[in-house]
Amino acid sequence: MSRSASIRAPVIVDTNVLVAGLLTNRDDSPVAQVPDGMLRASFAFVVSEALLAEYRSVLVRPGLRMLHGLTVADVDTILTDIAQHAIVLQPVTAPAAPDPGDQMLWELLVARPELRLITGDKLLLADAGMAGRVISPQQFLAAG
Repeated sequence: MSRSASIRAPVIVDTNVLVAGLLTNRDDSPVAQVPDGMLRASFAFVVSEALLAEYRSVLVRPGLRMLHGLTVADVDTILTDIAQHAIVLQPVTAPAAPDPGDQMLWELLVARPELRLITGDKLLLADAGMAGRVISPQQFLAAG
């Protein structure tokens, strides 16, 4: 991830990738490298207020906190650091997402044509209408 943020098109990081990255104990895992890159500002990424709120609401769930071992204050610190490096966009009206629970991601994705969504969600990855714009953490890292 040594490439500068200006070389790569900005991405949106799905909550499932952020959570998986904080749960894994393998630093070489693609899902770990994506949140690490967000925190180091190794690439340009986009959030909305709603996406940041979702990151927080998921990460502070008691069951998940037991798994990642972070306090609520730790989560808030991580999200503050992420927000400081992020491009904050306003979502726009978008066609229906394959999963209604992911509509906010679709609304960000259509806000700018160069954006890509990094996700582990197989339903989103399989959506033919967004082929090439929805990628896995592995694909993102391989594109370097």
